[in-house]
Amino acid sequence: MAAIGRFQKGDDIFYAKVVDGELFRAKGDVFGSPSFSRKPIPAKGIRTLVPVEPSKIIAVGLNYADHARETGKTLPKEPLIWLKAPTSLLPDNGRIELPFADHRIDYEAELAIVIGRRIRNITPAAASRYIFGFTAAQDITDRTIQNAESQWARAKSFDTFTPLGPYVETKIDPRNLTIQQFQNGELRQNSNTSQLIFDCYRLVSFISFNLTLLPGDVILTGTPSGIGPIASGDRLEVRIQGLAPLMNTVK
Repeated sequence: MAAIGRFQKGDDIFYAKVVDGELFRAKGDVFGSPSFSRKPIPAKGIRTLVPVEPSKIIAVGLNYADHARETGKTLPKEPLIWLKAPTSLLPDNGRIELPFADHRIDYEAELAIVIGRRIRNITPAAASRYIFGFTAAQDITDRTIQNAESQWARAKSFDTFTPLGPYVETKIDPRNLTIQQFQNGELRQNSNTSQLIFDCYRLVSFISFNLTLLPGDVILTGTPSGIGPIASGDRLEVRIQGLAPLMNTVK
C-alpha cells in the first residue's frame, strides 16, 4: 500500500489506493490485509471524503519549541493532550466555517498519525507496527474561546475545525519531513518534524498508556511557529513532504 483514500460515489462509500491520480478500490478490511482492484475506477462523480472515520481525535499541544515560545508557554515535560470531536472533521477542499465573526480564529498546520491496530500500553520502539500511516491536518482554533477557558476542547471542536487528508500515506518515515502552511499563497509556517519535542512514536506510546487507541483513530502531533488568524475568503494549504497537499477555503 501507499496512499489510501476514502471516497463516495452516489450512496457508495469505499476505500481505494491512489496511484498517479487513479483509484483502485480496496477489497476487505483496509486496516488488515486488503487487496485492490486491478482496474482503476472511473473518476466521474467521485467525491473525496475524510480519509478515515476515527472513534476519537487526540490533539497534542506545544510540541514544537518555537511554537511554545511564540505563545509564551513553558515547554511541557510530557505530551499535553486533549480530545477533539470527530464531528469537527472536514475533507480536502471543504470549507471551514467561522462561527463567530468577532472572534480570532487561527490556522495550525499539523502532521497527523492514523492508527492501524488496537493499541494499549506499547513502547516507542513498537509504535511503528501499530501506525497505519500519516496525513496532513489543520487544528483550527478559536483563540478567543481558548484564551478564556482552562481547557481547549470547545475552542478546537466546532464543525469543520479539523480539516484532514486528502489521503493517508502508509509508507513514509515521519521523523524528518518539511511542514508548511500557506495562506492565500503566502508561506506562514515553515518547519520540520525533526523539531518535534515528542516524536510520533513517543506520542503513540504515551497516549497508549492513557487511552486505548483503535484503528482509524487520529493523533494531531502539534503545530510549529507562525500561527495566525484566518478570515472569510482565505485559501489555506498544508504541505508536508511526501504527502498530498491539504487545501481548504474559509467561509
